Amino acid sequence: MRFSVGIAVSILVAVSIGVSTFIVHSLWWTTARDNSRMLAAEINGQIANTVRIEVGVTLRSAEAAWAAVRTIFVQNVIATRQADKREFVFLSQLQAQPNISWMFFGWPDGNFFASHRLGDGGLEMIEIDKGIRDRMLRKDRYIFIPGDIQFEERTFTETSYDPREHAWFENFMGLSSAGWIEARDLPDSDKTVYAFAGPIDVNRRRQGVLAVAIETDRLSRFLATLVPGEFGAAFILNADGKVIAVPDAAADEITPARMGEGRLYEVAMISGERLLADPQANAPGTLTKRVVIDGVPYAVALTPLGFYGWRVATVIPEAAFLSGIDETLIDLIYVLIGVVVVATGLAIWLIRSIVANPLARIAEDLGKIERFDVERIARRPSKLSELANLSAATASMAAGLSAFRKYVPTDLVRMLVAEGIKIQPGGEMKQISVLFCDVTGFTGLSEKLGPKIVQLMEPFFSAASAAITQNGGTIDKFIGDAVMAFWGAPRKDANHAENACRAALDLVAAVAASGIEDEAGNPLRVRIGLNSGEALVGNIGSEQRLNYTAIGDVVNVASRLEGANKDYGTLILIGPETRRQAADAIVVRELDTLTVFGRVEELVVYELIAMADGRDEPFAWIEAYEQGLAHYRAGRFENAVAAFATADQARNGDPASVAMMARAQDLLDRPPKEDWRAVTSTNKNQ
Repeated sequence: MRFSVGIAVSILVAVSIGVSTFIVHSLWWTTARDNSRMLAAEINGQIANTVRIEVGVTLRSAEAAWAAVRTIFVQNVIATRQADKREFVFLSQLQAQPNISWMFFGWPDGNFFASHRLGDGGLEMIEIDKGIRDRMLRKDRYIFIPGDIQFEERTFTETSYDPREHAWFENFMGLSSAGWIEARDLPDSDKTVYAFAGPIDVNRRRQGVLAVAIETDRLSRFLATLVPGEFGAAFILNADGKVIAVPDAAADEITPARMGEGRLYEVAMISGERLLADPQANAPGTLTKRVVIDGVPYAVALTPLGFYGWRVATVIPEAAFLSGIDETLIDLIYVLIGVVVVATGLAIWLIRSIVANPLARIAEDLGKIERFDVERIARRPSKLSELANLSAATASMAAGLSAFRKYVPTDLVRMLVAEGIKIQPGGEMKQISVLFCDVTGFTGLSEKLGPKIVQLMEPFFSAASAAITQNGGTIDKFIGDAVMAFWGAPRKDANHAENACRAALDLVAAVAASGIEDEAGNPLRVRIGLNSGEALVGNIGSEQRLNYTAIGDVVNVASRLEGANKDYGTLILIGPETRRQAADAIVVRELDTLTVFGRVEELVVYELIAMADGRDEPFAWIEAYEQGLAHYRAGRFENAVAAFATADQARNGDPASVAMMARAQDLLDRPPKEDWRAVTSTNKNQ
């Protein structure tokens, strides 16, 4: 049988196309199936690794918070029963560590204190104390406002909760180390939490047990951000195979995760039950299972997380990878050749216009950010969502850096970099001057004005910031109505005491000149404490959150001097070292000899009156006051009363002279014992 060339070529072409189609079909289908399985395994691995990282970060956050608070207690910075400061420490930890849900402390006498996050909107302080209405549970609720928190309400309820009856307290009270434990039935909560707990010893005496806890609802919110494949989901199982976290973007401390919803949850639950029955369940590494429900197959990967026997279960329908493969095979054959030719030319054009050029512009923007030139950076539009997102992130980063200047000045950041200060916890001893400034009557004013206090205080903070920065100071922090600043770090300042005194006087003058008044029309008054000496200055905090600040006795004394102004009606009190270092640059009067809280040694304190600046005229009332002080110390109380009265009259009203005159008169009326010394005690928590 003979055939024509046309038929033979046609048959050859047809056979070639048929064979090619079959080979391409087989290879493509096999490759697609293998790649789909590899993709599923890769997605499983990525999801498991992401969850493992998130769980690890959450656990480390809890452990770091516990260690930070333990250090504060152990170093006796504050006492465990020092309620107001303890509340501030617990509150700041919850604000700084968004993954933490609880921080609580139990005492051997059954007292209990806790701070509990209420979702993203606020938090609550819980305290059970025998001094609170016969061990009623007191709960203070706060809401978050920009840059601060605001008190909302206080409630009292009956409770029988006693920390000594719970494992987290009982187990660790007798131990010398900390560890993780599953805790249940915290006050007003029926949730199971996972707590990092351990004993707290101060001066070798056991104070109680401190615990930092996480709730799995926070992990449920995180799981909602993960999308394994197009229709998959990730779950967390406990050691018993029970599902404890599901994808739920709305879950938090007040909104429990929605358990039991959806087919994927059912698959995860069945996988957990099979995990317990599987003899390989305790084997290391990932276990892969295939679960079929109502004829629909699912690929499930169970990966250990290394904590409490937890596993992450990644559930992906197999159809999400294999559906549509056969339908696209024929289309692939027809368009393959055309796609190769067209795609090459199109790719060259697309890569240049859509990828290369936008990337060059984004690199230019990043160079501007490196130079802190952040005002001229704007979003670069792109048809590729990744590049658009990258440009948007660059612009947002520039905007964030610009806004960050209001929190940490750019000059301070540049100075820290220039001084070579590493961004890690640590510090060094430096000679500095520390300033504490507080507003008189702020507590009552804040209760009266509520949110309006922010608008009232803004001019004060502006005046304080200007006075400090113009005199070379570093603003450490704003604490409610108080301002803490220091001189001599990070940049050395040989005249730090003089500059701090000048800033204090400028601050008082600026507040007075600004005409800031409260709602009743009364001028706003400030009290300032100044002290100089050696302090530990550097990055204080944890790996997650650092604050460039100063700590030490010089800081504590400055704070106490600020509070001591109340007893004398003065505005600015300085310590003896500040007086010595500022020397003739300032005009002062020796005010009194004090013993301050937390310090055994006596302290001669001075009132800062003015800067010398070539001033020749004397302050006659200062001499009269100091004569009265000399009589007072010598026990000549009648002479002291007369001298203090002269000083008060010479100054046309001097609250300090009036206060000392009253003391001298009281001692004149009721003579002291022979061992009396002219030392005023302020050993109270101011």
